[in-house]
Amino acid sequence: MVHNIWAVPLQLSNFNIIVSLLGGFISLFGLISYLLKENYYVSEAHSRTSIFIQCEGTRDWGSRPGINKTPRSLAYGENAVISLLVGVAFGPNGANFIRPRDYAECNHEGVSVIECRDNLNAITLNFSRLVLGVQLVLAGVQLPSKYLKKEWKSVLLLVGPGMTAMWITTSLLIWAFARTPSFLHALAVGACVTPTDPVLSAVIVKGKFADHNIPKDLQNLIIAESGTNDGLGYPFLFFALYLVKYVGSGAASGSAGDAMGLWFGFTWGYTIILSILYGAVVGWVGKKLLHWAEERNYVDRESFLVFAIALALFVLGTCGLIGTDDVLACFIAGNTFTWDDWFRLETKDDSLQPTIDMLLNVTIFLWYGAYIPWSHFGHNSVISTWRLVVLGILVLLLRRLPWVFGMHKWIPQIEEVRQAVFVGFFGPIGVSAIFYLFVSMEFIEEHLSDEDGVPRSDVKDLAETIRVVVWFLAVCSIVSHKLYASIFKFHLTLHKVVHGLSIPLGKMGYMAPRTFGRVLSDEPRAVEIRRRIPVLGKFLVGKPSDIESRCIQRTAIMPDPSDPHHPRSEAGTSSVNPLAAAAPSSAASQHEIKSEAITSAPCPRKREVQFPDEMQASRDD
Repeated sequence: MVHNIWAVPLQLSNFNIIVSLLGGFISLFGLISYLLKENYYVSEAHSRTSIFIQCEGTRDWGSRPGINKTPRSLAYGENAVISLLVGVAFGPNGANFIRPRDYAECNHEGVSVIECRDNLNAITLNFSRLVLGVQLVLAGVQLPSKYLKKEWKSVLLLVGPGMTAMWITTSLLIWAFARTPSFLHALAVGACVTPTDPVLSAVIVKGKFADHNIPKDLQNLIIAESGTNDGLGYPFLFFALYLVKYVGSGAASGSAGDAMGLWFGFTWGYTIILSILYGAVVGWVGKKLLHWAEERNYVDRESFLVFAIALALFVLGTCGLIGTDDVLACFIAGNTFTWDDWFRLETKDDSLQPTIDMLLNVTIFLWYGAYIPWSHFGHNSVISTWRLVVLGILVLLLRRLPWVFGMHKWIPQIEEVRQAVFVGFFGPIGVSAIFYLFVSMEFIEEHLSDEDGVPRSDVKDLAETIRVVVWFLAVCSIVSHKLYASIFKFHLTLHKVVHGLSIPLGKMGYMAPRTFGRVLSDEPRAVEIRRRIPVLGKFLVGKPSDIESRCIQRTAIMPDPSDPHHPRSEAGTSSVNPLAAAAPSSAASQHEIKSEAITSAPCPRKREVQFPDEMQASRDD
C-alpha cells in the first residue's frame, strides 16, 4: 500500500492515548494538589492554650503530645476519589479514552468471551497485587522498631476477634439482602470485604490531617492492623470456599473433614505460615545485605532509597511463583527489613518512596474507574438496586464500628470514645477487596466449574454476586471514607468552638465589650479576631490574599485555665465569690496584655519539597 508522504503520521494507539492521559492528569492534579489538600484540611482545631502560626500550626488530639509535624504525602483520599472519577469520565462509560477491553484483546478476531473475561480479570488482579505489595512493604517500613513484637496484643485483638466479628456481621447482612441460596455463599462474599485496605487507610496515617489530629501511636496501630489483616483474609475466604466445594448442595465427593484438612494444612500451613517465614527471612537478609553494602560505600543514594520498592517486587514475584500469600509476606518483609529502625530513620524525610506509591495509587484507581461494572449495579440477577444501596449503608455502619468500640478499653492506643468511633468507622474497603474478589473468581473457575467453564448448579450465581456486591461496597467505601475525613475534621473544629463557649459568666462579661469593639474596628488585630467568629468572620474578614494578616502569630484570647495567673484558678483556690474572681488581678492583667502581643511579620507557606542542596544546607546549619 502506497501512503502519501505528506500525510500527518498520526499514531492513535492505545499506548499513546493512555500514557498521554495518565501524564496529563497527574501533572494537572499536581499543580493544585497542595491547594486541594489545604481546602480539605485547613483550620484544624487547635488547642486554645498553644501559640500557633496558622500556616504552620500543629494540633494535638486532646492533650496527647508527639504528633509528627512533617508533611509526608499528598491527601491519599483525594487521590483515590478524584482518580476514580477521572477513570469513569475517560473510560468506556465516558469519553472512551481508557479502553480495558482493547488492552485485554477482546476485540481481536478469535478471542472468545471467556478469554476476554479471563484477560481482564488477570490484568486487574495482577495490577492490584502490585499496588498492594508495594504499599504493604512501605507500611511495614513505616512502623517503629520491633513494633509487632511490642504491640502484639493490640494487633491480635483487631485481627482475631475483630476480623471474625466483621466477617460474620458482613456475611449476615449479605445473606439477608442478597438472599444467597446458602449462608456459605454469603460467608465467601463477606470474606472479600473483611480486610481493611492499606491503600485507603493512608488517608488517616499520612499527610496533614493525620499529623495534626491522630496520635502517632494510633497511626502506627492502624498501619499494623491494615497490613496484617490484609494478608489474613485468606483463611476467612477459603474456609467458605472449601465448604462450598465439599459440603455444598452440588458437591459430588468429599466431606467436611476434607474441607477442614485443606483449610488447616494448605491455607494455614502453606499459605499463611510459609508466607510469614518467607517474608521474615527475605526482609532480614535484605537488611543485612544493605547494611553490608552501605558500610563499605558500595551502594549509591538512589539505589539505597529504592531498595524497599525492589524488595516489594522481589517478594511479590517469588511468592507468586510458589503460590503462597504474597500480600502478607510483603508486609512481614517490610517490617523485618526495618526491625532495627535503621532504614526507616535513614529515609524518613525522603520523598521517593511516597512518590512511587502515589503514582501507583493514582493509576490503579484510574483503572478501577474505567473497569468497574457500573451497569451491573442496576441490572443484575442477584440483588435489586434498593437492596444494594441499603446493604452498602448497613455494611459501612455495622461491619466494624460496634466491635472496635466494644474492644477499645483493651486497646491502649485507643484512649477516648471519639478515637474508638473514629477507628471503628474508618476501616476502608478498597484494593484488597478487589484482590480477594478475583481470587474467589479464580477458585470458582478452577474448582467449582466443569471443563467448559460452566459453574456447578449450586454456584451458578455466586460469581456474579461476589462481583456486584464487592465492587459496589468498594465504591461506597472509597467515597464515604473521604467524606468522613472531612466531616471528622469539621467535628473537631465544632467541638472546639462549643467548648470555647463554656466560659464563666463573669469572664464573658469582662471580655465581650473589648472583643466586639475590636471586631468593629479596622485594626489588623480586629481582622484576626473576625476570623475566629465562624459566621460574621466570613463577611467582615479582609481580602483572602492578605497573606501577612493570615499568618500573624497569635495566642488564644482566653489564657489557659491551668495557668497560675488565670483568674479561674485563683477563684478555685480561694473563698472569694466566683463572680468577683472574674475581675483580673494585676498579675493576670499583665499576663493577658503580654499574651495579646502580635507579630505582623509575613509567614510564607512552608514548602514540602526540599531539593538535595537545600537538605544539605539545612543539615550544615
